[in-house]
Amino acid sequence: MSTDRDALTTVGAQFGIPVLTHIEDEWLDAELVSRLSVDWARGRHMLPIRRDGRLCAVAADPLQTQDLDDLGLLLGEELTLLLAPKDEILRAIERAYFSGEEGTDAFLQTLDITAEQQPESRADDLLRSADDAPVTRLVNLILLDAMKSGASDIHIEPYQNSLRMRFRVDGVLYDRAAPPKQLQAALVSRLKVMAHLDIAEKRMPQDGAARVRVGEREMDIRTSTVPVTDGERIVLRLLNRDATLLPVEKLGLAPAMRTRLQALLQEPFGVIWVTGPTGSGKTTTLYAALQELDTKRLNVITIEDPIEYQLPTIGQIGINPKIGLTFARGLRHILRQDPDVILVGETRDTETAEIVVRASLTGHLVFSTLHTNDALSAPVRLVDMGVEPYLVAASTRAVLAQRLVRQLCPHCKAPATLSEEHAVALGSRRNRLADQPLWQANPAGCPSCMEGYRGRVGLFELIEIGAGLQELIRTGASMQALRDAVAERNMPTLLDDGLDKVLAGQTSISELIRVVGLGVDENV
Repeated sequence: MSTDRDALTTVGAQFGIPVLTHIEDEWLDAELVSRLSVDWARGRHMLPIRRDGRLCAVAADPLQTQDLDDLGLLLGEELTLLLAPKDEILRAIERAYFSGEEGTDAFLQTLDITAEQQPESRADDLLRSADDAPVTRLVNLILLDAMKSGASDIHIEPYQNSLRMRFRVDGVLYDRAAPPKQLQAALVSRLKVMAHLDIAEKRMPQDGAARVRVGEREMDIRTSTVPVTDGERIVLRLLNRDATLLPVEKLGLAPAMRTRLQALLQEPFGVIWVTGPTGSGKTTTLYAALQELDTKRLNVITIEDPIEYQLPTIGQIGINPKIGLTFARGLRHILRQDPDVILVGETRDTETAEIVVRASLTGHLVFSTLHTNDALSAPVRLVDMGVEPYLVAASTRAVLAQRLVRQLCPHCKAPATLSEEHAVALGSRRNRLADQPLWQANPAGCPSCMEGYRGRVGLFELIEIGAGLQELIRTGASMQALRDAVAERNMPTLLDDGLDKVLAGQTSISELIRVVGLGVDENV
């Protein structure tokens, strides 16, 4: 039977069966779907739901009477048939099983830890775990829990008599129910098998990668293991391949700063550095910048570790140190590909830094990242790496420093007052907050958030390297001299941008100071 929506409506009218154009989340019942396998539902394009207080089965074909009878027997109840397109049913199946899968906590309570635990083959789909070996199913549930929580990392840490498991959500680690110590060896082996690592090697650190699916969605996992006193510590970085790319307008840049950045992206050559610690959103900013380019008329090539998003009309290279494909080596070959714009995922060493700088001086616009605490530290860091000051001064067009702060939950945030401790820490900047409404997180949180926060927003400072700063960098001026020059131009700092977001009710003073600190700006 055709899945075309118009044809389905005609058929539904012919048989007197209602047709649904969309299956609402509120109709999905976790208890119902737990009684049949995801393969059964997918294979028959049929899903039980509760709609308007009635038990129904949504199918794609009105002639699936035998399947309807079978489903009724499986559930032990009589069902009313409804129709919906196949693609809509498949999406609903994915949502139902993703939200209805039992949690890690419940599974651990029923787990028989005396049973033999052997890692099996790699799981293709995390929703298909009902018949897997216990340790395989446990790993799938851990990954599903992490995805539901919006975690970016999973930490599994062995200690003498226990395992500890934590999820990083919005940049903060939260404890989760951990597997028993007896499962440590099997759990580590399973994760190593998924990441194609050597399960026999327990004395050396290893890095690997895995890919899993949740229905039609794919997730890349970067796995890192290091030996510690009581076993191997494992960190899993979760990379959502279906994550939506943010445009520059959605990054959180103040309007004036966004306009300046967009103008810089039209420069024909030079380097734009994006700085900040790991996990501060630098890659997201770089991808947003790439979307501003006219890729129909420009040859844009990137070299990354890893390639986090697939971009149309842009050539992307993933580094592979095992075969000698490093940032420096790949960048040399990129320069022979007649590029207009180059993105270097990270400048880690002197060789890469020198090639980036020289590429910008030969007519290329280059984007790259550095690990520094603020924007002004970037040129100093490059000189420390061995790049000549005059090359740094001549090549650098701008430096964008950034951080990510947690956003206050709009449902449970509470009014706040500026504490004496925070007032002293802010110095003269506390005057900006005088007589202004402030907000703080509710530590108890609510169903929509974690400890009063939900999601994150970027803080930014953008420093354009004009003639004055170029001369200071070229002559090796001190950091304080650079700071004084920037202060004279009244360029907003990370702290200034953060205070604007505090006044807008997006975040709290305590969160701002936790992330930015006060050491990034000596003039406070």
